[in-house]
Amino acid sequence: MRRLPTIALLSLALAACGSSHKSTTPSHGPAASTSTAASTPASSPSGCSSVPAPAPRSASHLTAPHLTLDARKTYTVTIVTNCGTFAFNLDVKQSPKTSASFYYLVKRGFFDGITFHRVAAGFVIQGGDPTGTGAGGPGYTVVEPPPANTQYVLGDVAMAKTQTDPSGASGSQFFIVTSANVSQSAGLTPDYALLGKIVSGIGVVARIGALPTTPQGDGTPNTPVVMSRVTVAVH
Repeated sequence: MRRLPTIALLSLALAACGSSHKSTTPSHGPAASTSTAASTPASSPSGCSSVPAPAPRSASHLTAPHLTLDARKTYTVTIVTNCGTFAFNLDVKQSPKTSASFYYLVKRGFFDGITFHRVAAGFVIQGGDPTGTGAGGPGYTVVEPPPANTQYVLGDVAMAKTQTDPSGASGSQFFIVTSANVSQSAGLTPDYALLGKIVSGIGVVARIGALPTTPQGDGTPNTPVVMSRVTVAVH
């Protein structure tokens, strides 16, 4: 089976990602630790609760869903982490196939127990890889190129891909832009499928984006950031 998508964010300000195939800087961190911790989470100076890093899962082999969401409705994804809770609305009108795929994975509980395996300071936070390595996905790819004038700014949620994947390709990995303000572009080419926009908890996203990492500035958070529960509400 082909290698599944990871992120390839090519930024003029920060050449932060590369692909899982070719990279001049780290595109993924080490596999998540399998160590255990006390059952009662402890607070850390970062404002995140200390929780054990989950054991990496084996490769997924799901089939792409044949699903259509109702563009007249609002689909709000809520992500509960040990650093707090945030939510974003799926961009069903702009990205119907990408939104339907993400909705399908959320309803399966795919993201529960997965980490944000990468933090690039002042750029993005990235998660959604069940293996915790930056090279995993659901076992299928959806392709939905964004508009040519797409800009990725603070609070935007988009899907990750390799440099060799076509524009708009995605699996389960996603990133959230953490640039300084909504008028500051992350400097990305319009190749990453749009997923949605943060509607609550942007401070939690900033908290995750400020965590120390290994390697410093762009790597795996030293404090594991675990998505304990991901749900979607329709209204």
